[in-house]
Amino acid sequence: MRLNDDERQKNPLQQALAFLDTGRSEAPEGSRRGTESSVAKHKSESPASSEQLMEEICERENCKQALARVKSNKGSPGIDGMTVEKLPDYLKQHWPKIREQLLSGTYKPQPVKRVEIPKPDGGMRKLGIPTVLDRLIQQMVLQVLQRSWDPTFSEHSYGFRPGRSAHQAVAQAQQYISEGFGWVVDLDLERFFDRVNHDRLMARMAQRISDKRVLKLIRRFLQAGVMENGLVSPVDEGTPQGGPLSPLLSNIVLDELDRELERRGHRHTRYADDCNIYVRSQRAGERVMEGITRYLTTKLKLKVNQAKSAVARPRDRKFLGFSFTSGKESRRRIAPKAILRFKERIRELTCRTRGISMEQRAQELSAYLRGWRGYFGFCQTPSVLEDLDQWLRRRLRSVTWKQWKRGRKRFAELRTRGIGRDLAAKTAGSPHGPWRLGRSPALNYALPNSYFDSLGIPRLTGVC
Repeated sequence: MRLNDDERQKNPLQQALAFLDTGRSEAPEGSRRGTESSVAKHKSESPASSEQLMEEICERENCKQALARVKSNKGSPGIDGMTVEKLPDYLKQHWPKIREQLLSGTYKPQPVKRVEIPKPDGGMRKLGIPTVLDRLIQQMVLQVLQRSWDPTFSEHSYGFRPGRSAHQAVAQAQQYISEGFGWVVDLDLERFFDRVNHDRLMARMAQRISDKRVLKLIRRFLQAGVMENGLVSPVDEGTPQGGPLSPLLSNIVLDELDRELERRGHRHTRYADDCNIYVRSQRAGERVMEGITRYLTTKLKLKVNQAKSAVARPRDRKFLGFSFTSGKESRRRIAPKAILRFKERIRELTCRTRGISMEQRAQELSAYLRGWRGYFGFCQTPSVLEDLDQWLRRRLRSVTWKQWKRGRKRFAELRTRGIGRDLAAKTAGSPHGPWRLGRSPALNYALPNSYFDSLGIPRLTGVC
């Protein structure tokens, strides 16, 4: 969005105060303490059904919270090149005009920037990166709508909801298996975020939102277009991943699936577009797969990926990076593909040809390992974590040994202690010498676990 010269010449102090202080049409001071606006109190409807919803979205506290969230999320610039760091200064100058456009229903979002990132299991995932200003406005809309919509979502939905997590979804799936539902209908929705039907979504939102300005704004976000290779393409379906509002819109769409599964009495758990249904037999699973596929295709206008969907035992499938053992004492375990991805990433970070110091390598490893352990530490197979710990430290020892041989200095120090001579003899003529030496007593003595602990490299378990 571009503003004319007259608008740019407004008093900066006045414009700053306009963004930081409550406007005439905003709620009174009490709204900062979580109460509803005075307009909303005159009606028995929820805030999301009020015709003054846009005023609530533009309230001072809501704007401040949204700005803080966008700044903390950081992220790449959109098509206008504006960074998150420049957004506050831009708002101080231009917020009055932006607010006026929102309240009058004339604000027009800019197209999103198309980027592609690799999927963990192969292929590319398309993301749409809005401008930072559009991300702010989406976050403002999200915060108001989520307060009204989230409490009405199904208890079987866990993705992108306050107070809910992937771990809770995994634990619920495990509970179903322990209760004797030993077959899973694993549904994979093909390009879900690219196939959401705009008309169905807007019709569903219009049932609870009477403020036409908000509905018009959301549709404009959906149809803002995508810029790729300098060209803008129109969009007539889908909710591009990358914007703050997309997860809420996807939950609104898939809440219909949750309610249909509940109506049919199925035990299921869903995290975003990952949905697993648990049944007692393979035959029942095939029947459910056929019926739900028909429902998704005809009612929700979505497509099931037949190649990635299946009826199988839970131990043969993965759900949010985990799989499960069978029986009443079902245990959570890390899915084999997740372990392979872990090892691939560790190999990248510990590649012997990377010309970086061990301290820098340790920083990169620490950031990755803390996040990985925080998520997959939820498994109930500690022996797997112990094996990965041992594998990781063996790899670190082999990398360090290779660096020592190149640097000579540390190698010479070890030779004076007799360790270097022993290691040199073992590595001579062997193309796999460093890796084999990674578990040798001599190198374990030279590089104990305490050395890697001192570098700040976290362990996956307490023992390795």
